[in-house]
Amino acid sequence: MQPIDFPDPATADEDGIVAIGGNLLPETLLAAYRKGIFPWPVPGYPKKFPYLTWFSPDPRGILEFEDLHIPRSLKKAINRSDYTYSIDKNFKNVIGACKNVPRQEKGTWITPDIVEAYIQFHQVGHAHSVEVWDGPDLVAGLYGVDAFGVFAGESMFTLVDDGSKLALMYFIEHLKARGATWIDIQMVTPHMEAMGGKLIRRDAFLTRLAQTQALDLRLFDR
Repeated sequence: MQPIDFPDPATADEDGIVAIGGNLLPETLLAAYRKGIFPWPVPGYPKKFPYLTWFSPDPRGILEFEDLHIPRSLKKAINRSDYTYSIDKNFKNVIGACKNVPRQEKGTWITPDIVEAYIQFHQVGHAHSVEVWDGPDLVAGLYGVDAFGVFAGESMFTLVDDGSKLALMYFIEHLKARGATWIDIQMVTPHMEAMGGKLIRRDAFLTRLAQTQALDLRLFDR
């Protein structure tokens, strides 16, 4: 199978769909994220190959670090927490937990195909995870993709109060140290909106994506 030559995401339909079909090879995923496109199975579309759906929604969710809102309760949680943190220590278990965590909506877009593909994507150095540990136990985390110097968040989970927020806070400090000023959050959930996430027009997002990619930031050591 060959990677997809994706069209300009500005040509997406009113639902944000850029393309249907193809594969989840690392080369394909890399080509998609470079252009601000991501795979996302949705109701009404088959979730098995070759019927993948590729999106670049309008508007698009981002979190600018200067807009980050840290509630007082979260600041207290950071100060009193005995948790430890890591990056890329257990990607497989993080994405597995994100797949299995109970959600309000039925099912999950993190299908077995997605899990397998992103584990491979991680193994070649493009997908990354953050882990929160309570002693030896993995209690929270998040994962996403390094889109050539722009981090695209995919999903997070927590088994403890504020765990995913603590993971995000730790990760933002890591990214800021590498020169990043924002992350792509794709959609703005109530959770992310409370922390400062916002929607911007797709054309503005694509412009900012290209400008940030041109900085050639090194967000990770591999």
